[in-house]
Amino acid sequence: MQKPVELIIFDWDGTLFDSVGQIVASLQFAAQQFEQPLTDDAAKSIIGLGLPEVAQILFPKVPELHDDILKCYGDHYIEHSKDDQWFAGVAEMLQDLDAQNIKLAVATGKSRKGLDRVLGQTKSRDLFAVTRAASETKSKPNPLMLSEILQYTGVQADRAIMVGDTSYDLEMAKNIAMPRVGVSYGVHSVEVLKSFKPLSIAHDIAALHHFLNTQVDA
Repeated sequence: MQKPVELIIFDWDGTLFDSVGQIVASLQFAAQQFEQPLTDDAAKSIIGLGLPEVAQILFPKVPELHDDILKCYGDHYIEHSKDDQWFAGVAEMLQDLDAQNIKLAVATGKSRKGLDRVLGQTKSRDLFAVTRAASETKSKPNPLMLSEILQYTGVQADRAIMVGDTSYDLEMAKNIAMPRVGVSYGVHSVEVLKSFKPLSIAHDIAALHHFLNTQVDA
């Protein structure tokens, strides 16, 4: 018999938070300021990674500009994302899971400063037992942030689920044999997500909420 889940760890951008479009727009803006070529697909593909990794992948020929490009990106994103919020239904899903005494956590490619800002923006800090940002640990798909969350909560990997919209999320979980769920409404395709053998792929928040409830009640 499958053990019931005790801990659900969520990616942030593209999984809980409707921010992918603005991230791409801000990366494009920063690239243009420094006359660096960048397609929308390339900008979208790296969402979920830590910012240093983003710069290395998108702008490998100009390492001397990485700090300036990332600052430009960050300034533009903060200025233009003040109205970004969770996907519809996320607040209700998280509150329902919390009411069932399920521990909730966040594992994100954001910086700690950026994560703290959006936790405040969504008034959700108290919903999560622990949060980890890429700036304070290893970037996905290294599983260190998941290991740190497990250590903090005292939950075993097989009693947790990682939920994310990218290969980085699912590969990170697979690297420590943690069950995982993909969502198709974010960044990476269903075909890419399937390659990491998720328990399920949810196509909207309602389907994700329903599936997680089946795991909690297992």
